[in-house]
Amino acid sequence: MQKIANLLVVKDGQVLLLKKPRRGWYVAPGGKIDEGESVYEAATREFLEETGAQAISPHLKGVYTMMIMDDEGTELLNEWLLFTFVAHDYSGELMKTTVEGELEWHPLESLHTLPMAEGDRKNLLFAVSQKGMQYGTFYYTEQFRFLRESLQQSMEGE
Repeated sequence: MQKIANLLVVKDGQVLLLKKPRRGWYVAPGGKIDEGESVYEAATREFLEETGAQAISPHLKGVYTMMIMDDEGTELLNEWLLFTFVAHDYSGELMKTTVEGELEWHPLESLHTLPMAEGDRKNLLFAVSQKGMQYGTFYYTEQFRFLRESLQQSMEGE
């Protein structure tokens, strides 16, 4: 199982996204969690590596399992565990282009329409608009055709 952490910065009604060159899809900056690294350490390290800036006070908003299935949706081919963090500010100078793609600011509403994996759309929209934590499983084919999802939500004190 691949473990991944991403970090979305939300500031002044906009989100900082990375446009990946391969598919032209948008993602929150992030990447693989190194051995022995905490999910928090991974999210902040990956954000710094992919943007050149330091996220201020990031907090965990979601934990997701990504199930990569065969084309019929019956056989599991790969599985990823994703931890999504959100911060509302950053320090430092943002890079424009990185080896991972191009950094762009987009209005919050654009998360509904920008090209991206449907699971990413759901988890990023939750992260910017809802209180509490979200958990879920997203099923895709190898070509990232969305198959189905299962989502749960919790609030502290409930």
